[in-house]
Amino acid sequence: MWQIDVDKDKCVGDEECVNACPAQVYEIVDGKAEPVNADECLGCETCVEVCPEGALTVTEV
Repeated sequence: MWQIDVDKDKCVGDEECVNACPAQVYEIVDGKAEPVNADECLGCETCVEVCPEGALTVTEV
């Protein structure tokens, strides 16, 4: 299981994570990334790699 944290102060809502995530974990809600399907996370950290703002962290729990 994976914990996804989005730093809302850093997130600019550019949808990079939405488009890159193979498990469709993210949606943009109120202009920010939101892990609406966090239980589907594969832990691949593709979202972390593509986020230009460094707003995402994925941690195994």
